Amino acid sequence: MGTGITPAGYVLGIVMALATLVVVIESLRRRRMRERHAVWWLIAGTIALVVAVFPTILEWAAGVIGVEVPANLVFFLSVFVLFLVNIQHSRELTKAEDQNRILAEDVAILKLRVTDLEQAKRGGTGDTR
Repeated sequence: MGTGITPAGYVLGIVMALATLVVVIESLRRRRMRERHAVWWLIAGTIALVVAVFPTILEWAAGVIGVEVPANLVFFLSVFVLFLVNIQHSRELTKAEDQNRILAEDVAILKLRVTDLEQAKRGGTGDTR
């Protein structure tokens, strides 16, 4: 632990990384989260756990990339992961909106057909258009 991290900070990092992984895995197990949504969280939790257990990795990575303060690298990577999650959710939201529009159009067409059939049945002679 020669990285300047206090023992409490060291333990907190490990506990939070493990908590993230447990929450995501439990959400997957209970089918409250789908695998495609959990991927980035599992990657982030695993990286956080590795960095929490071996904090010198963060200093090494910051040095390789050229970042002065290793905490800045953590913030940058956190924002980057959240950015990727946001893009993924935006794509899925767009897809869901398109599916909703198509379903609404299909329902409208079916309602029109039912109305036409009911009118034809009442009128007794087929289509009244």
